[in-house]
Amino acid sequence: MKATVGEIREKLPSLSDGSLRKLTRDERAGVRAIAARELARRREERAHLQAEAERVACMLNYERPLWQSGLLVAGCDEVGTGPLAGPVVAAAVILPPGTSIAGIDDSKKLDASTRERLAEEIRARAVAYAVASCDVDVIDRLNIYHAALEAMRRAVIGLNQAPDHVLVDARRVPGVSCRQTAIIKGDTLSQSIAAAAILAKVHRDALMVRYSEQFPGYGFHSHKGYSAPEHFAALDRLGPCAIHRRSFAPIAERLGLRPQAAAQLALGL
Repeated sequence: MKATVGEIREKLPSLSDGSLRKLTRDERAGVRAIAARELARRREERAHLQAEAERVACMLNYERPLWQSGLLVAGCDEVGTGPLAGPVVAAAVILPPGTSIAGIDDSKKLDASTRERLAEEIRARAVAYAVASCDVDVIDRLNIYHAALEAMRRAVIGLNQAPDHVLVDARRVPGVSCRQTAIIKGDTLSQSIAAAAILAKVHRDALMVRYSEQFPGYGFHSHKGYSAPEHFAALDRLGPCAIHRRSFAPIAERLGLRPQAAAQLALGL
């Protein structure tokens, strides 16, 4: 006795591709449709998995030759140059040679739960990792570009094992003696840089959630200090707080200062 359409639908996950192809020749139109849809879904899933595997493999193009030379490779990146409030945070990560982490990508393309899951895996598998930051006082004193470089320097020298080579997103880290490679869009092209960006992003987001409790009303837990409409509304209602960057124009304007004057104030001039 032939299985009913309902029974076939329940058994779909356990049916082989060969069995499904046989069902596409069943005299019942409903069975043919179910089998065809499942075969199409499996083809699409396999194509996606293959493309993802190739993407992740390509993210090792910079690491692979360095690993083959017996070098310890660190990735370094920063997050938080754009926000109006909060620190700029950097991370450095050394992953064991040959490591491939499924699903790793530019942190901006990942949702919060995926970043947190990947961060946990990165920390568990890393030879060494370090997270460092520069707070708003340093940002206002140095400017955001140089504060980001300083945060990256702190992260690299904070590693408990010195790397032989550092891969960096689009720049060079000052004060680091080992060789470096700057990679444009490195967080999409290098697994090590992407791993560093994920750790930095997860760390900074957690900081901003804590700042939301310390400075209620600004919504830092939601927009993380970026230029969201609700952030501007809170600034207009409450004024800047202690973690706002006075050298950034929207904050300086609300303090009645030009950005240049705010930067001079930070320097004590």
